[in-house]
Amino acid sequence: MITIAQIVDDIISRKPLLEELLSENLVNLSALARNIQPEIEQKLGKEINHSAILMALKRYTSKLDLSINIKLKKTISQLGEITVRSMLSDYTFRNSDKMAGKQQELLKLISEERDCFYTFSQGIYETTIIISSSYKDLLEKVFKSESLVAKKDDLSSVTLKLPADNFELAGLYYFILKKLAWENINIIEVISTTNEFTVIVEESKAAQTFNALKSLNN
Repeated sequence: MITIAQIVDDIISRKPLLEELLSENLVNLSALARNIQPEIEQKLGKEINHSAILMALKRYTSKLDLSINIKLKKTISQLGEITVRSMLSDYTFRNSDKMAGKQQELLKLISEERDCFYTFSQGIYETTIIISSSYKDLLEKVFKSESLVAKKDDLSSVTLKLPADNFELAGLYYFILKKLAWENINIIEVISTTNEFTVIVEESKAAQTFNALKSLNN
């Protein structure tokens, strides 16, 4: 027969970020017990005393396995170089049946420009293009017939090189974004590839963002 302790273990194991907060004693156990009580009662098919759940949580935290937290911190200590690019512009257009052709046209025009920063992300309804501000007039000319949703200048990209096994580790992006949030850095866009993580921020926050990401190694 399944026990309260087993259900508590299952709930926390499905939420590694909650486990991290528990490991650092940043969670009110009584409030957490009330929050997960309905799920536990549903699985057991009966009402459960709040104190019984609280006791199970206290026992869990006393034997908390920090392997996830340790592995995350080890990976973060191995983060690679940080690259900053400034003077960028961000454009978001409403998707259309001509969007792919416009992108190809722009890429052809800037293909020989090695100093040009260019990236695009296509969603279900919108496409965002980030480009070096010195080429924004060219972009606006190519996309002049498209519906502009938003535009923002004076931006910088801060790119962090990630360890090769980063995609196997849950919670890595949380550690990075948490650090930036604690530093009160507003993220305009997030771009990622397998081994690179890039945030787009206001130019005035570029140095602060660089220092915040660099401090993660410590």
